[in-house]
Amino acid sequence: MIDHIGIAISNYGISKAFYSKALAPLGIELIAEVQGWAGFGAKGEAEFWFGQATDEEQKQNTFPIPMHFAFRAGSTEVVDQFYQAAIEAGAVDNGKPGMRKIYHPNYYGAFVIDPDGHNLEAVCHEAKSKNE
Repeated sequence: MIDHIGIAISNYGISKAFYSKALAPLGIELIAEVQGWAGFGAKGEAEFWFGQATDEEQKQNTFPIPMHFAFRAGSTEVVDQFYQAAIEAGAVDNGKPGMRKIYHPNYYGAFVIDPDGHNLEAVCHEAKSKNE
């Protein structure tokens, strides 16, 4: 349903390094850099973009944060790998990997906070509880 999304960040270099590492387990990589923006995606299609907020936007704190982004993962193991990679890249824990039956019975997700305060999630919708 969504073709692509773009967000403002406070430090291009930090965010580029963070997202390169955190999104790698999901098969998402840097596809393009255009006019101060980085585009990440899979299969050659950049769908997640970020660019550095202007000095004025940062001073007035008018760029949109925090936001929430959920990236689809193909398995619970990939959700776990995303979480570990993101933490190693400097994210803050916002919900360790696990079942979130409050959303639906097979929802397995993990949440982290990126360097700009955005809430990132990796989710697998086909997960089965380890107790089943």
